[in-house]
Amino acid sequence: MPDHGYVHKLKTGPSGSPILFVLHGTGGDENQFFGFGAELLPDATIVSPRGDVSEHGAARFFKRTGEGVYDMPDLARATRKMASFVKALATEHGASEIIGLGYSNGANILANVIIEEGIFDSAVLMHPLIPFRPRDNPTLEGRRILITAGERDPICPAPLTQALAGYFIEQKAKLELEWHPGGHDIRQTEIAAIERFTRAS
Repeated sequence: MPDHGYVHKLKTGPSGSPILFVLHGTGGDENQFFGFGAELLPDATIVSPRGDVSEHGAARFFKRTGEGVYDMPDLARATRKMASFVKALATEHGASEIIGLGYSNGANILANVIIEEGIFDSAVLMHPLIPFRPRDNPTLEGRRILITAGERDPICPAPLTQALAGYFIEQKAKLELEWHPGGHDIRQTEIAAIERFTRAS
């Protein structure tokens, strides 16, 4: 099986079914959300890549120089690589729809691929952090985006989450935003919102 640039875990669905890419957070791997993705969309092809950057042994999808400080050239590299990976797998499996789900660092690379390339028809961004003003992208109009976040998240501050939500609204994406009162943890209300969102896709 070709890796298309990433070590990854794969569950093949019928040709013509949706394809769901699930992207782990820092220190996770291809197993972190694979089972969850299969539960969300049991008939879809599920693809879970492992980040190709090591931060003191923790897998990530792009480099950073500090908490919330991104290595922008490496983010650009990773965005191009992930976009190519997604396109190749979607074509290979004859996907009817391309869906993404990412948490933390996985949400950040997913968000940047959407910002730069579009590609995804719908996406779940769990605790994303985009600490810069993204470029406008009119092709995002009508794409479905769910952001889930913690009101007291020390890693992804609420004002930056709100700014990212505002960006997607400005691009005329169909944006849903689900808050919980905690921090960077994933809570049951988020899971319920994700289940509703994916059922409606």
